Amino acid sequence: MNKNKFHFLVLIAVLALCAANAAAQSAFSDPVVEYTFSLPEEKWTMTVKPSATNPNVEYVYGDRRDGFLTVRKLTVGKDAVLSDVIQDESQNVQLRPGYVANKEENFAGKLRGSVFNFEYVASSRPMAGRYYFLRADPTTVYVLRFSGEKDSLRSLRPQTDSIARTFSLK
Repeated sequence: MNKNKFHFLVLIAVLALCAANAAAQSAFSDPVVEYTFSLPEEKWTMTVKPSATNPNVEYVYGDRRDGFLTVRKLTVGKDAVLSDVIQDESQNVQLRPGYVANKEENFAGKLRGSVFNFEYVASSRPMAGRYYFLRADPTTVYVLRFSGEKDSLRSLRPQTDSIARTFSLK
């Protein structure tokens, strides 16, 4: 009987933790933009709010060096190959000191796409970038650009994946 009570208490504790984690998530949605996504922690702070003239949104995880997110909408040629879009976009970061491209990965969430990882140096600190290219339709790709110190961004990977997985059109 004690064993059953113990299992019941463990089950209640796990459910409480799951509920607390779900409550900690907040959703981004704005009438100016066509998308929404969930933030896994309250530590993500909006630094740039989208407007009619600037539809981009930016978030910082504590400090900009720890984690920085920008969301951009790209208009591409009809059925453009995603690896070509990534190559075009990567040309903007190739000039950073110490730039090293890492592998490209397939990614699936509410939208499908690819992830491009790279490393560079800024102010003598090892930095990293993780860009999610999510195809919304044949001519639209959303880019979620995460950057930050290499170790910090690596520890945030479950959160960056979660944000990209929940990214969807309204």
